[in-house]
Parts: sequence; structure tokens; C-alpha cells
Amino acid sequence: MTAAMRWLAWARWPLAIGLLTVFAVHEGFADVLRGIPQAGVTMLWLIPFHALPLLLDACGWRVLLGRLAPLRVLWWIATVRESVSRLLPAAGVGGELVGIRLAHWYIADINRVSASVIVEVLVTVVVQYAFSALGLLLLVVTTHAFAGVRLIGLALVLSLPVPIVFFILVRRGGLFQALEKQAARWLGSSHRLLSKLDGVRLDREIDTLMRRPGLLACAFAWQLGGYMLGALEVYWALAFFGHPVSITSALAVEALTQAVRHAAFFMPAGLGVQEAAIMVLAHMAGVDRQAGIALALVKRMREVLFGCIALAGWQLAEMRRNSRSRLT
Repeated sequence: MTAAMRWLAWARWPLAIGLLTVFAVHEGFADVLRGIPQAGVTMLWLIPFHALPLLLDACGWRVLLGRLAPLRVLWWIATVRESVSRLLPAAGVGGELVGIRLAHWYIADINRVSASVIVEVLVTVVVQYAFSALGLLLLVVTTHAFAGVRLIGLALVLSLPVPIVFFILVRRGGLFQALEKQAARWLGSSHRLLSKLDGVRLDREIDTLMRRPGLLACAFAWQLGGYMLGALEVYWALAFFGHPVSITSALAVEALTQAVRHAAFFMPAGLGVQEAAIMVLAHMAGVDRQAGIALALVKRMREVLFGCIALAGWQLAEMRRNSRSRLT
């Protein structure tokens, strides 16, 4: 099972591109590729633009960290975290683990860093559901497509139990102390990982953050702003393809694409699910199928290009750090 999941994780990008190619051939390859010059310009703009929503995410993370690290550092780490989660076969949590490691370069207290990332993930889950609810509302208002909205809403409701259970476990406290004890049985109490983490202290740091609703609300606002800013990617891409939509329609498409992708958490990188969601939702917003496929292609290619740049920067930083450590 593990080997199969690892193979699927590595194969997700060829499969996604192959799936899009099948869609494109089915709908008429020439029609889909008609907007290639515009798509090229769109991707060039969307690559640097995607850093702006991540800047707002970094602002929210910095609030939870008590401003212990410079914003530019957390911004860079945010780009790496997202790229690891989306491009590498790391079971969806690799980005958070890498983020903790990189932040620990600048903040000595790894328990404080880990607590901020865990609480930020919980805030992100709440933001995703709030953004999805906004998308459902906007789609109903702009298209009156009650049947499609009902199906997406049902998928969201069915995906709720897992985050609710995790939230309850974290809020009760003692979760990471119990995990530390279990890890000590598996890895041995002298393992290097366990020497840095303190389950009791980590639970205490998380509880401290969870008891500050104003802080959580501030982080929520920054993250929600980042999600809404990200909807401009849909708005501009469709405008370049000659199928302009309203800001509300772009918000609905982006919000519900994210909702469907997160509801289908069992598929690596939303393989196929994201593409199908974009095409269906764009069609509901009045965009033809060819433009919908082109939008799906642009979003995937932006994800790959931006992610490769971020991952390359991370590897350069690792090599620079290793070379310095060898010299000292």
C-alpha cells in the first residue's frame, strides 16, 4: 500500500497533464490552443503574482509567532511550504515539517515554532470552509445553479468530521505529549527528533495560542484575504483568454475549486479533481469548455513553475547553510 501511494504521489503530475491532454483532444485541441499567446503572458504574470497571497499568509503566521522572525523570511518559507505540499510526495504534511525546520533556523525555540504551525493549520482549515461557504453563496447569487451547489455543499459537509475530531483533540490538550510517548516507543527515547521536541511544552504553547481569540481572528483575516486575493488569478486568466467574468464569479470559481480539491483530500494534489472542478465551475459561470480547459492548464502550469522556483531556492539555501557549517 505504501509503495503504491508513493508511486501515485510521484506520478501525479504526468497523470494530471495526461488527463488535461485527453480533455483538450476531446474538446478540440486547436480550439483549446487558440489562446496560447495570451496564456503565455498570463503565466508570466501569474507566477510572481502568486507570491502576494502567500505574503498575506506569512503575515498571519507572523502574528501567531509573536513577530519573532522577519516577515521576508516567513514569506520565503511560506512559498517553500506550499511548493513542498503540492509538488513533492509528502502525504500533504511535508510542507509543514519543512516550514518548521526552516523557521527553526531563525527561531531557537522549536516548540514555539511547531505550535504556531499547528495552530496556523487549524486556522487554515476554518478559512477554507469559510471561503467555500462564500463561494457557494456567490455561485447561487450569480448563476442560480442550485443542483451543483447542493452537491458541492454535501461534499464539504461529509469532509467535516476529520478536522472537527482533530480540533477537539488539540483543544483537549495532551495530544502531543501522548504522541511523544508513542514515538519514544517506536524510535527510542534517545532519537535526535525527540531530543528537540517536548510534548508537554508543545501542548502548553498550543493551548496558549488557542486561548487568544483576538490573535486567531487576526490570523484568520490575513489568511482569508490571501485566499480572496488569489481569486484574481482566475479573473485575469479568463480575461486574457477573451472570456472575462465578474469578480464575484471569479471568487466563486476559485473558492469552490479549492473546496472540491480539499474535499478530495485522498487524491494527491487534487489529481484530476481540480481540473474537472475548474471546467465545471467555469462553465456554470458562463465560460465555454475550451476556455475552462485552458484555465485549468494555466493554473497547473503556474503551480509547477512557481513551485520549482521555490524548491530550487530552498535547495540553494540548504547548500549554502551546509557549506557554512563545514567551514565552522
